[in-house]
Amino acid sequence: MENEGLPEPQLSDPKEKLILLVDDDESLLDIVEHVVRREGFRTDRAVDGPEALTKAEALLPDLILLDFMLPGKGGYEVIRDLQASGNGNIPVIVITGRQLDEKQIAMVRLESNVKDFLIKPMRPPVLVALIHNLLKTRPPDLDRTSRGRPMTGGL
Repeated sequence: MENEGLPEPQLSDPKEKLILLVDDDESLLDIVEHVVRREGFRTDRAVDGPEALTKAEALLPDLILLDFMLPGKGGYEVIRDLQASGNGNIPVIVITGRQLDEKQIAMVRLESNVKDFLIKPMRPPVLVALIHNLLKTRPPDLDRTSRGRPMTGGL
């Protein structure tokens, strides 16, 4: 095998990573924040496009989970404004409940800071696996089944 003898890549502690959660649905924000914090990540939140841009500029998060349909400024505008302000290196996972056609999804995926595109309802295990993969962090060493049933539904 080609990788024999090479050390495993070092994974970061999720506590070192800040994720900005952006959605105008506060109850969904609460759920996503719970799921993300349970994985050990630090979080901050914004409920509209202008607040997302202000917080992204001030906090320089490691990742943004961005709802596509936002008041004030839509998700696509937020993505473009991040790039224009010099913060286009902050990775973004776009989340939407709106049905977009393949052409619209392809257009959003072409943006350099967009790393993935999820449709609501999203499954927590899929979301956290994607976040850990993008940020190269190690999942917490805990047995999720010991605290009850694992979350398998959608957000």
